[in-house]
Amino acid sequence: MGRTADYTNERCSVAATLEVVGDPWTLLILRDAFAGVKRFEQWQERLGVARNVLAARLKSLVAHGVMETRRYSERPPRHEYWLTQKGLALSPVLLTMAEWGDRHVYGRDNSPVLFTHKSCGCAFHPVLACEECGEVVQRRDLERTPRKAQGLTVGEALEAVKTAAE
Repeated sequence: MGRTADYTNERCSVAATLEVVGDPWTLLILRDAFAGVKRFEQWQERLGVARNVLAARLKSLVAHGVMETRRYSERPPRHEYWLTQKGLALSPVLLTMAEWGDRHVYGRDNSPVLFTHKSCGCAFHPVLACEECGEVVQRRDLERTPRKAQGLTVGEALEAVKTAAE
């Protein structure tokens, strides 16, 4: 699937996230990165994605600071792709997406992967909790309050991050 949407003129954090990681191949690359995949050839084999598409998605993840390259071979020059702190922060997003797929596509008893909480040994099912008080929250417990009527667009915000990183 190719990229079909441009979110740069939106003023929305969901659109901003989609601009960086919203492509289906990108999400599968990240899924595999969390499973320990680091090399181009491994992704190519696992996903069966065209080399040019994979190269473009990895380049974008590096450009956005989600992944970084580390050389593992001088001759020929070869690199691995490692999740950065920014990339690691996507773990809850992917875990929540997996939970949604388990519930609403596979059914919990038929899910392809089971995550187990190491501390207690039970099946892990993510929930959202308030960072301040620890209370588990549902959508109905939240109030949406826009911060600015004319805040930065996604494109402007991404450009500001890029400029700050340079």
